[in-house]
Amino acid sequence: MNSRQRRGVILLLLSVLCALGAFAGVLAVISDVNAKVGPETTAYRVKSDIKPYVRLKASNFEKISMPERWLSGTAVTDLAQIDGKIAVTTLRAGSLLQKDMIVARPALRPGEQEIAIMIDAATGVAGKITAGATVNIYATFAGEKKDEPSQSRLLVSGARVIDVGVLTPFTPQKSGSRATVEAVPITFALSPVDTQRVAYAESFAEHVRLALVAPSADGAPAPPAAGDRTYTLDKDK
Repeated sequence: MNSRQRRGVILLLLSVLCALGAFAGVLAVISDVNAKVGPETTAYRVKSDIKPYVRLKASNFEKISMPERWLSGTAVTDLAQIDGKIAVTTLRAGSLLQKDMIVARPALRPGEQEIAIMIDAATGVAGKITAGATVNIYATFAGEKKDEPSQSRLLVSGARVIDVGVLTPFTPQKSGSRATVEAVPITFALSPVDTQRVAYAESFAEHVRLALVAPSADGAPAPPAAGDRTYTLDKDK
């Protein structure tokens, strides 16, 4: 082997050693990054804006993976945690779902029943009635006889709303009209007697309306005075 061949072999060995060194450096960098990032875990990101007090569904979120060490302790990593929950504030698209963004949907108390009725968007408190709100339920009935005036009656005082659905087009059956209106299914927690009153009104009243009420000092709306449950226009004369 002459001197030129020896130089070629030495250069080849040096090239191999440099390649091995570079490869070892890359492995070291990857190992360092993995050590800093750590294992990945599942998280959930909001697909599109979700309004407050809306019942949450799995379809509202998309599953993503990210380093476990980057997630806060309140991050939701299992969608079973949203079962029966509602949003407490507007959830913005792209934000990570956190446990402190959601609360349990209001539940029935002992002796209460759950009833849902469709409330015309034009006769409810548009956009202001949410789960947990307290409302008075009014119904307007036509006079039973030709010369009797229509009456507005306070059916339920201090009804507790436990769920508000989405705006839905529907055709009222009792109006005799085929016109389609927009209404919201609203679910109440009521006593058995109040449940009967509301069911009767939904079937036979001309209109059912809700009035949002503010709580009094003891946390409940004041009950109506005696004789204030029924109103006719001639009372103002």
